[in-house]
Amino acid sequence: MSVGAAKKVIFELKIALVLTYVFYNTVELESKQNLMQQEVHSIVIGAGFGGIASCLRLRALGHRVTLLERGASLGGRARVVEQDGFAFDAGPTVLTAPELFSELFALFAKKREDYITFLPVAPWYRMQFNDGRYLDYGADLDDTVRQAETFAKGDGAGYLKLLAHAEALYKIGYEQLADVSFDSLTTLLKATPQMLKLRCDRSVAQLVNKHLKSPEMRQAFSVHPLLVGGNPLKTTSIYCLIHSLERRGGVWFAQGGTGALVAAMAKLMAEEGVEIRLNADVKQILFHDDRLKTPVIRGVRLGSNEVIEATNVVCNVDPPFVYQNMLGDVVSPRWHTKRVKNMHYSMGLFVVFFGTRGRYDDVKHHTILFGGQFERELTAVFDKHQLEPNFSLYLHRPTATDTAMAPADCDAFYALVAVPNCASNIDWNAEGPALRERVFDRLEATLMPGLRSRLVTASHHTPNYFRDELNTFNGSGFSIAPEFTQSAWFRFHNKAEGLENLYFVGAGTHPGAGVPGVINSAKVLERLVRDQ
Repeated sequence: MSVGAAKKVIFELKIALVLTYVFYNTVELESKQNLMQQEVHSIVIGAGFGGIASCLRLRALGHRVTLLERGASLGGRARVVEQDGFAFDAGPTVLTAPELFSELFALFAKKREDYITFLPVAPWYRMQFNDGRYLDYGADLDDTVRQAETFAKGDGAGYLKLLAHAEALYKIGYEQLADVSFDSLTTLLKATPQMLKLRCDRSVAQLVNKHLKSPEMRQAFSVHPLLVGGNPLKTTSIYCLIHSLERRGGVWFAQGGTGALVAAMAKLMAEEGVEIRLNADVKQILFHDDRLKTPVIRGVRLGSNEVIEATNVVCNVDPPFVYQNMLGDVVSPRWHTKRVKNMHYSMGLFVVFFGTRGRYDDVKHHTILFGGQFERELTAVFDKHQLEPNFSLYLHRPTATDTAMAPADCDAFYALVAVPNCASNIDWNAEGPALRERVFDRLEATLMPGLRSRLVTASHHTPNYFRDELNTFNGSGFSIAPEFTQSAWFRFHNKAEGLENLYFVGAGTHPGAGVPGVINSAKVLERLVRDQ
């Protein structure tokens, strides 16, 4: 073959390759356009607060929305446990940022107050220490400063400095970043200078200890990460913004309990045409089998083998469970099994629900009863995966604010202990009843004399409940731990990488756990879907 002929063949091959590339991408574009021209039907899997908020935001965008919940009731972690005439909120009991709920009703020109009443809690928390002393932490800033000063000279001024730092963190971490998608590394790079300037690489405990001297105040103002699944010794200090969040918006209780708030939002969904299906267990997320390079959502398959077609699928399910159990043969390029297993997960939760004859009026709505060695306890639970004998506990007494939460002349309670998650291999069938008795021992010796003689009913949840009923990885209470290297871009992304039209909301994705976090994750979702 002559040189000229060879050049002609090479030229023709190049033209053929270019035409093939153009044809392939034109087909992909046309396929995506055809999918987008169909009715936009969004399926939301999981009816926790994140899932419910997502349904409302997608419905406000004009989508047809179907909510699929594997359980017999809505709420996810916020389910209600009913026993012996008592109804106990099983999930989040601290409500901050009430405006986030008002926004959801305002999407449809409605008022949250017409559906559910929020009652102020006072004090926000009683922090009771091992020596019997306590701090009543609440809305009166001057009173908090005065009390802090009684524990160590200078801690009142130190608390004000901590609060000023928390306000700076709030302006960056909450106002600017809480509802922004971190799916792009560019977003992280833009935010990094401000985060480093505020030393978000430090832990909550390190920041608090810088400003406060007494062991009691250090414990009291480091405890907030535990409410969102984090070890205060390792959780990024950006979570100190919770102090500012509480100061700005207060701490509230939904009249009738968290279950009543779920019911109010369910009513709104029904009014606005969201289809709600209970006992609908999604076994597999389905993708189109076509010529697209990136798999595109087709819908879901239920345990009954019913297939429901959809444009988008939104998972209010723990992301590790989705990536490992619900995608069939489709594999995420980033979240492979080994990486998911090697992430750090939140602690487990041991929760005791109990009701009493008579009332304990000296017990506040929210009480944190500290054990003897706070750092030792954190190390045991998070690092050594062991139960600490001198544990701290959180006690919720909703009847302090709303007497209708229990039968007449009775009290309702929920005691929560941070424990190792299921990675510890603790036999909770054996340990659960024993730990419940130790919780009662502790309460009887401190806050609630004569407790056992006044018990009407009692039950408990262990980390096994979170693993088996809520499908959380290792039975963690709050999905992955909120450490610096597992925040923002490093968390499970709100839009699944390498998979088209699959999204995540809830504790495992940005911005994180806690009621404001999961509600804001639905705002991130709204932005992503609207932009798409």
